[in-house]
Amino acid sequence: MFDRLSSSQEDLESEELREDAETAGCTRIGDCQDRQIVTVTGTLRTVTLRPRAGVPALEAELFDGSAALDVVWLGRRSIVGIEPGRRLIASGRISMSRGRRVLFNPKYELRPLGRE
Repeated sequence: MFDRLSSSQEDLESEELREDAETAGCTRIGDCQDRQIVTVTGTLRTVTLRPRAGVPALEAELFDGSAALDVVWLGRRSIVGIEPGRRLIASGRISMSRGRRVLFNPKYELRPLGRE
């Protein structure tokens, strides 16, 4: 109880996200290795449009309380429901780009807004 009272809001949210990933049966992002096929879940922190090699690419940072992962949809300028603060389950093969974990064109499922 004392730990919860003395923890910051960010620590509490991270703990909640880690528990959510475990409950959903997903791999923790911090445990993902290069070229591994995974299913991860978390909250989108940022969503940006950033062209790659002249092709539009929608990029989002997914955080599950253990680490962050970049989710990239090539050829897309926007996707309905993909917005900061949204919870998401994504599946695909992890790759490493500039020292960061990346999922390109994953299969994904939007989680309901608010408490489940």
